[in-house]
Amino acid sequence: MQIKIIRRSLYLILILIVSFNTAISRESQSVPDWSGIWERVEGNAGMFDISSTEPHDGRAGSPGVRQFPPLTKEWEEKYKYNLELVALDRLPDPISVCGTPAGYPRLLALPDVYEFIVQPEKTWIITENGPNIMRIYTDGRELPDKNERWPTYTGESVGYWDGKILIFKTVSMIGEKNTILDRSGLTLSDAAEIETRLFQNKEGLLRAELLIEDPIALIKPWQVVRHFKKMPRGTRIFDYACAENNRNPISSSGKTLTLGPDGKPIDIIIN
Repeated sequence: MQIKIIRRSLYLILILIVSFNTAISRESQSVPDWSGIWERVEGNAGMFDISSTEPHDGRAGSPGVRQFPPLTKEWEEKYKYNLELVALDRLPDPISVCGTPAGYPRLLALPDVYEFIVQPEKTWIITENGPNIMRIYTDGRELPDKNERWPTYTGESVGYWDGKILIFKTVSMIGEKNTILDRSGLTLSDAAEIETRLFQNKEGLLRAELLIEDPIALIKPWQVVRHFKKMPRGTRIFDYACAENNRNPISSSGKTLTLGPDGKPIDIIIN
């Protein structure tokens, strides 16, 4: 009798262990496997929106190269002014100062490679360049109220999983005076909000579909698509070392100034 009880107990314990392991397995399979190292597909031109770039093969920072997002009249004038600075080689890039993050959405248009760390309750996007880290929470939380937001370079991102598609909204990003989208001088305001759909397509590429809304800088929503391809197995991310040039002058606030080709400081404030 005691042997039968022990056997039944062991059998129940075994069932519980199998059920628990099955539940863990299902949980781990509820999110896609985006492990490994990825690089952007759109090339090294450095333009944020390749589809609206003219000339199409133009490189960011080259005179005459620009994009055509649906900018308001005020923001179009700001962009033209920055393009003039680019032509004179006088437009500073904030990330050229060590320790300044690229911010979102520029984070998706950087050189070098990426890691996508995916868990059911959060996803991290990590770049070799910078490095930059973006955290996207899918644990059921909501975006903070507007009066509780603290603007940061990557903002606040909250989303959910629709099958194998990660859908998230990003708000509270630092705007034009501290970030640019690329070296053509394109900027958004701090009122921008971005909805992103991130998923792996049939070709195996990670596809990021961005819908950018900005009541100050844009006359209508702006759609941008980025792609990433997986690097060969064994590809590694290395340390990114950024060393300030100790010969550069320092502003009254203690910020390192960027020097132009003539050796004179470039005005850091982007109009």
